[in-house]
Amino acid sequence: MTQHQLIEISYYLAAVLFVLGLKLLSSPASARRGMHLAELGMTIAIAGTLLDHHIVTYTWIIVGAVLGSVAGVVIAVWTPMTAMPQRTALSHAFGAAAAGLVGISHYYGEGGGTNLASGAMVALGIEVMLGSLTFTGSMVAFAKLQGWLPGAPMTYKGQNVINLLLLAGIATATVWVIVHPQASTLFYLMVGLALVFGVLFVVPIGAADMPVVIALLNSYAGLAGAATGFALDNKILVIAGTLDGASGLILSIVMCRAMNRSITNVLFGAFGKPLAAGKTTTAKGSVRAISAEQAGELLARSESVVVIPGYGMAVSQAQHAVKELADVLGERGIDVRYAVHPVAGRMPGHMNVLLAEAGVPYDRLYDMDQINDDFPRVDVAVVIGANDVVNPAARNDRSSPIYGMPILNADRARSVLVLKRSLAAGFAGIENELFYMPNCMMVFGDARKTVNEFSAVLKLRAAAA
Repeated sequence: MTQHQLIEISYYLAAVLFVLGLKLLSSPASARRGMHLAELGMTIAIAGTLLDHHIVTYTWIIVGAVLGSVAGVVIAVWTPMTAMPQRTALSHAFGAAAAGLVGISHYYGEGGGTNLASGAMVALGIEVMLGSLTFTGSMVAFAKLQGWLPGAPMTYKGQNVINLLLLAGIATATVWVIVHPQASTLFYLMVGLALVFGVLFVVPIGAADMPVVIALLNSYAGLAGAATGFALDNKILVIAGTLDGASGLILSIVMCRAMNRSITNVLFGAFGKPLAAGKTTTAKGSVRAISAEQAGELLARSESVVVIPGYGMAVSQAQHAVKELADVLGERGIDVRYAVHPVAGRMPGHMNVLLAEAGVPYDRLYDMDQINDDFPRVDVAVVIGANDVVNPAARNDRSSPIYGMPILNADRARSVLVLKRSLAAGFAGIENELFYMPNCMMVFGDARKTVNEFSAVLKLRAAAA
């Protein structure tokens, strides 16, 4: 078997593992196996690439591999689950930067485009353009999620027009360079414009739409990788990049449907900005606050409980306490399920990962469509740090910025327990009508501490029985 054949076999095997891994990631029950298959596929792909005869020396490859591995381990170990969305954005930035730098290096190595045919420049131009704008866009998304930039949209008059003109300039420069590869000045100008566009593309998008933006940037990074594969005639890059690009786009569409919004509305609607003057965000009625002991007594008298996790659960790291509470309730014969909204948390699957980390059985997790019709028969819905995804204003108030967004029907349960630190508004900047409904009771405080108190009350009742 020749060296070339060995490389091709390793690439095809890696591609099969990527496809299988992606398929398994579609279910929480098989997601872990999917990740392991994808990891094995990437290891095989890297091993195959290291056999390439074009490699002159392994010195810098080894240095890069060591530095990258150390950085990856550090980031993985020390990144809290609450920061997982911004870590994902940072990964997209790194991948896009790698694709862009490879493209720029390839262009420079070919005599500033003088040795490149127009056909080769098609892939190279797309690679560098997408890589550059995805890099800066992902860095802005990271900064917004990390709190280094305001989470609210940063807008100015004529912003969309300027962005469209800038995009037209990038497209024109790219096409010109494809036709005239030797126009190196225009090539580097295109790179600069793409970097600027990435910033202007994301700054007007609010934190509420970041899950969609992250998925979309993931798609762009994948397409940049696929273009790199075409430019370098590397099959595994083409396959992996295409899978990444397609899955990211599909995920963006799924997220938009979950919020009843279109991609164009996300990109140009500046969702999450402060409401116009004169509009009120105050709900009508009064809030009924109860103690953790009273809430525990309510849970003890129930037969069915649905837990609705939100970003507040991630902030307080309450997932293990929630699992313990479910076990205590289960010992009393109480049915406990989990209702997970598609955009709960700050990225797709955020709550699923947290609950899986705590050992919650996969068959106890239900998505919105599976469980929404059951809420009228639920004794207690326990809302832990969720806000906009359970706000009835999405159904009832046409003037609300979240009107039309599908929500979990927690308000239709017989009783609702809401665990929050305060009455602070969610990402949309509006108060939650649920908090003022007659069947809703608030338990203020740290979610982990509160849930542990629930469990303590139930255990005391069991011991006294």
